[in-house]
Amino acid sequence: MISVPLARRGLAAAALVLLSACTAAPAEPAAADPVVAVDQGLRAMLPDDVRAAGVLSVATDASYPPASSFAPDGRTIVGFEPDLVAALGGLLGVRVETRQWDFDTMLEDVAAHRSDLAVSAMTDTAEREAQADFVNYFRAGTSIVVQRGNPEGIHDLSGLCGKAVAVEAGTVQVDLLERSQARCAASPIDVRTYPTNDDALLELRTGRAAVVLMDYPPAVFATTNARTQGAFQLVSDVQYEPGLYGIAVAKDRPELRDALAAALHRLVDSGAYRRLLETWDVGSGAVTQVTVNGAAPAAA
Repeated sequence: MISVPLARRGLAAAALVLLSACTAAPAEPAAADPVVAVDQGLRAMLPDDVRAAGVLSVATDASYPPASSFAPDGRTIVGFEPDLVAALGGLLGVRVETRQWDFDTMLEDVAAHRSDLAVSAMTDTAEREAQADFVNYFRAGTSIVVQRGNPEGIHDLSGLCGKAVAVEAGTVQVDLLERSQARCAASPIDVRTYPTNDDALLELRTGRAAVVLMDYPPAVFATTNARTQGAFQLVSDVQYEPGLYGIAVAKDRPELRDALAAALHRLVDSGAYRRLLETWDVGSGAVTQVTVNGAAPAAA
């Protein structure tokens, strides 16, 4: 498991979201930032049931630092995404409960109202928009991670032919590899999917895979973090098929979607959003406009 370094927590210290199998007891969201206080106008936009409950449940896969990962206690989920949803909850006047979830079933579970939201470095795509609405909050593309020293001599996607490539199940990286197979007719890519990104990185560390494809921010984290930088390296700074991350909301809950979009817009305009991202060294992925269902037809 990759842990988040203490030096990067910043706002996270005020916005920790505790994970519990039965009950959740998160700290008050983002109280350290004076901009993040309850806005009654935004709160009034929430659906009646959410205001009455006073809580939003959030699904995430905590194997993707610095977006979301477990702290050393093994229970607390930290990252720029938990901080962001805590700040949104602060503006909307609701408590946020972030819980570990299976990435591959998140959209199905959000649609079935088993979780109010999914916030898990999930790229907004045209295909996913058929299942849920997305409030877009970040931009990133796919990177290639290899063992330190790059023993297989891989430099770009064309070098994946015939290689064992580990990826998290249900991600856009699986789709990217499927499209990449067209250039590998003579020697297909051996695509191996795993429940979490941690599982994929373990395959790379132990030599059972030659490559892991993952989003750029967690790829940078994996290759620079003190605990892992000796094991992995980025092939390059190229980001393949960059797209927008989105907060997934059930399509039959437009009031909740619009309240979140308005709250995010407030965070962006106030500067609190950028301060939050820079706390986690991911300011380069900041969006300047809040969009809903912003996937381009060919988004990754």
